[in-house]
Amino acid sequence: MTYKIAVLQGDGVGPEVTSESIKCLKAVGKKFNHVFDIEFGLVGGAAIDDTGNPLPAETEILCEKSDAILFGAVGGPKWDNTNFDIRPESGILAIRKKLKVFANLRPVKVFPSLINSSPIKPKYIRGVDILIVRELTGGLYFAKPKKRWNTSIGKRGIDTLKYTEKEIERILNIAFKLAQQRQKKLTSVDKFNVLETSRLWREIAIEIGENYPDVELEHILVDNMAMKLISQPKSFDVIVSENTFGDIISDEAAIISSSLGMLPSASISDLKTKNTSKSKSRLPFLYEPIHGSAPDIAGQNKANPIGSILSLAMMLNFSFGLYKESQAIEKSVNKILSQGFRTTDIASNQKESISTSQMGELISSSI
Repeated sequence: MTYKIAVLQGDGVGPEVTSESIKCLKAVGKKFNHVFDIEFGLVGGAAIDDTGNPLPAETEILCEKSDAILFGAVGGPKWDNTNFDIRPESGILAIRKKLKVFANLRPVKVFPSLINSSPIKPKYIRGVDILIVRELTGGLYFAKPKKRWNTSIGKRGIDTLKYTEKEIERILNIAFKLAQQRQKKLTSVDKFNVLETSRLWREIAIEIGENYPDVELEHILVDNMAMKLISQPKSFDVIVSENTFGDIISDEAAIISSSLGMLPSASISDLKTKNTSKSKSRLPFLYEPIHGSAPDIAGQNKANPIGSILSLAMMLNFSFGLYKESQAIEKSVNKILSQGFRTTDIASNQKESISTSQMGELISSSI
């Protein structure tokens, strides 16, 4: 079987980290006798420079005809003064909406060899294994009205936080099903004491929870979550939240694993593995590291490619059902880290850190 993969490298360190993931993909193909058909597309600032559009029609077509998408990062100071509608970030927001990938899965694990790399004491984070499920296509980032304007008494701006019953139900069902596959505990994050959308969210969570009697459901306010995620991370298994809260707490969780560069993500629309030998009725899933474009180190071969490489592992698992292949990548990452190799962001001694390409080469060679 041939697996068609669209690679959207984007801006900043995006091309650097995805290049190392491609090395790993080729290593997997060679070891397990798979054929991966890779095609590149423009997105973000790179696409603006070339076409004037952060998500060109050619890229949309490429994504729709692919079986999965590997994404890098978008954005940078070069495009900070452009109109919002053509900012690099609007490219990734548009593609998520286009592909209808409403559930963003962000695993947070602590590699034993990195237990001392986090600023949090080892006793708090040893054995942490969390899955954050973030609603991805609703809420503040998408709802209307969203605008800025001038008035006789000064400038004004408005963003709208809006959720429908259907949007909340589908993300919660994904989260409950994932919890069933893990430790059977689901923590739902909201701001029940202030926001009407959160009151609706909690009400629906309780209703849906009745369909999953084997899963323990707890509710927590987002500000309390921000504190307990650092002070008691081992108390969590699966965490589910709306878009904005999920964006913030998943980035906060990076401190547990020592660096944003370590964390992967998968943006999906269901939990059924796509069989590429059958009808392509379902749109592809999107995989990307959670870090940004890091323009301050772009082009310096310093970025940590592990988040992107582990995103590739999630692709093999969720999109293709290649579980052994996915595990081979994860085991290789663990092996290289246990041998003491570190990129700049996770190295205690900067003089002993290795480059982006060196880390990618070591991991791919060990698959």
